[in-house]
Amino acid sequence: MTTDVNERIKSQLDAYPVLLYMKGTPDFPQCGFSAQTVAALRAVGAEFAYVNIFEDPEIREGLKVYSSWPTFPQLYVNGELIGGCDIALELYESGELKELVAGSPNEADA
Repeated sequence: MTTDVNERIKSQLDAYPVLLYMKGTPDFPQCGFSAQTVAALRAVGAEFAYVNIFEDPEIREGLKVYSSWPTFPQLYVNGELIGGCDIALELYESGELKELVAGSPNEADA
C-alpha cells in the first residue's frame, strides 16, 4: 500500500462533510450493517456521500490501515471517523446523530 491511497482517502474526506464507506450503495446495500447505517442517516435527513468499497479494493484495504478500524461501514463526519453501524445506531437512538450531521458544513447556517 502506498501513500497514494492515503491521499485519495484524505481528498475524499475533505470533499464530503458526511461520508460513508460502505458495502454496496445506499439504494442497494450489500450488507445488513451498511443498510442499517444508511437507514439511520436517511432517518435524520442527512445529506451524505458514499464510497462503495467493493468497487475500489485499494480504498477497501487502505481504509482499514488509515482508520485503524477493520470493518465496514465506516462513517465519517468532517473528516473524523465516527464509527461503524452500532455506533451510528446508538447515536441515532440518542438523537446525537442528527446533531452531528446537522453541524456539518454542508448544512446552511441560519
